[in-house]
Amino acid sequence: MKENKYDDARFFEKYSQMSRSRLGLRGAGEWPALERILPDFSGRAVLDLGCGYGWHCRYAADHGAASVIGVDLSRRMLERARELHPDPRITYRQAAMEDVDFPAGSLDIVFSSLAFHYVRDFPPLAERICRWLRPGGDLVFSVEHPTFTAYGSQDWWYGPGGEILHFPVDRYFTEGRREAVFLGEPVIKYHRTLTTYLETLLENGLLLRHVVEPQPPRELLDQPGMRDELRRPMMLLVRAQKPLKGA
Repeated sequence: MKENKYDDARFFEKYSQMSRSRLGLRGAGEWPALERILPDFSGRAVLDLGCGYGWHCRYAADHGAASVIGVDLSRRMLERARELHPDPRITYRQAAMEDVDFPAGSLDIVFSSLAFHYVRDFPPLAERICRWLRPGGDLVFSVEHPTFTAYGSQDWWYGPGGEILHFPVDRYFTEGRREAVFLGEPVIKYHRTLTTYLETLLENGLLLRHVVEPQPPRELLDQPGMRDELRRPMMLLVRAQKPLKGA
């Protein structure tokens, strides 16, 4: 996430107009599916990597978390988070998620929403997250689906009349940097396969609890372009758990 595109004034203004920015969790198409796989937050120490506007930090606090740390590289994002969610249980920290560190066994839940695909090297980050978690702790994250990130442009292929033909998938097994276009602006993201995401968690001793490819909720299907999201997966949701000692 070290590119820090979100502190660009033009890009941030465009991002602020998105439904998920204006409406919070109810404006995010994947939220109903993500909420269903969340663990119990009551009394737990929570870390949100790439916290953005802080909507998920607020959700954790409102659902009983004892403490929440929101980490984001963007100063603008954190300023908005502090404005929207001034809660004494929430601490915001400006840093790249690749650079932060926490004591081993100090966290109950590590959460991340649509941020890991900005990270160049996922395995070292996953290894550190697993070390931070207490036995029985949970890692929950959403990322752009590997099908969505593979080709790079992240746009449909169109016919001569502007109609959508299909979504391109190419270079799937060639992991690494992709030059995408998001909100009309160039953005660097990193593609990795479904195997890399899941096997990395398993190699670090986590147990997979949920793997979900969310579909748009029915109530959002009338929004422009939303029905087309039924044609290919855009997001991947994962919940994994660190085993209890002796389990």
